[in-house]
Amino acid sequence: MNVAHKHSDKVYSVALEGSRAASSPIAASWRRCLDLHHLTPDERRQPQTLEEAEFKRARERGAHLLSASTEEIDRLFATVGRSGCCLVLADMHGVVLERRGVAGDDKDFHRLGLWQQAVWSEASAGTNGIGTALADERAVTVHREQHFLSANIALSCATAPIRDHLGQVTAALDISTCRNDVSELTLSMLSQAVRDAALRVETNLFRLAFPKARIVMLSHAGSPSALLAVDRDDLILGATRTARQILHIDDQAIARGLPAADALEEQGRVEGEDLLDAERAALRRVLSRTGGNVSQAAQVLGISRATLHRKMKRLDLH
Repeated sequence: MNVAHKHSDKVYSVALEGSRAASSPIAASWRRCLDLHHLTPDERRQPQTLEEAEFKRARERGAHLLSASTEEIDRLFATVGRSGCCLVLADMHGVVLERRGVAGDDKDFHRLGLWQQAVWSEASAGTNGIGTALADERAVTVHREQHFLSANIALSCATAPIRDHLGQVTAALDISTCRNDVSELTLSMLSQAVRDAALRVETNLFRLAFPKARIVMLSHAGSPSALLAVDRDDLILGATRTARQILHIDDQAIARGLPAADALEEQGRVEGEDLLDAERAALRRVLSRTGGNVSQAAQVLGISRATLHRKMKRLDLH
């Protein structure tokens, strides 16, 4: 029995049995490929490929994504590129928008269809890093025979989804290799690297979505991806998925108008303190800009010097 037939038999036996092993994420993906996408593991097929015009439109739609990720892709590829890996950025539909590879390795990746314009969704390519990460909305590793299609079992993939400023999955970042000596430890290290890079892209996307807002990091969250976008009135304009989970807020709460101080449950606040704090902060800013010159600050504020002194005394400003 050849390798393709052995792999096909394994897929059918694991995906169709009701054991604990069949409830694993990989087996669940195999079942989707069989039942939902009507694929067979031993069919010889490459991923679908978009026509040039359609691919151009896909890149135009993903322009903000490409802008937010190019620097991170280059940085990550500089680390892993010469170890037989290629790096791929795919949109929410699994379309490969951008890739990096070394010329000496590109022949193998091109033969497998891991190339720009190819569609690596589960429906197109079976269980694979990109398609399964998008379907499950979480980071995955797919090691060689864990791929659904026998044609792809030479690949090992580590992939992380990328979420937009609303917390919705909008893309996937993938490291793939055709090396047959890749260990689980190596794949785990690649997975961590791609997850870290994906989080940095998410941060870039969030900042691009709110260019005029003040970005607040939740210091107690223990994650650099827990961010709020706050306007000049302390109202939350947006929040990353991590921040939403920590603060238990959603789009409806943000749309109603949620002060950041309320979401963060700042302690020790009493009725009327917000107005005093706002006035104190405004005076401190003006005094700072005038180098502490009270006369100049009063002129900027459009009040008398005596009035400013009274306000400073009431607010305990020296």
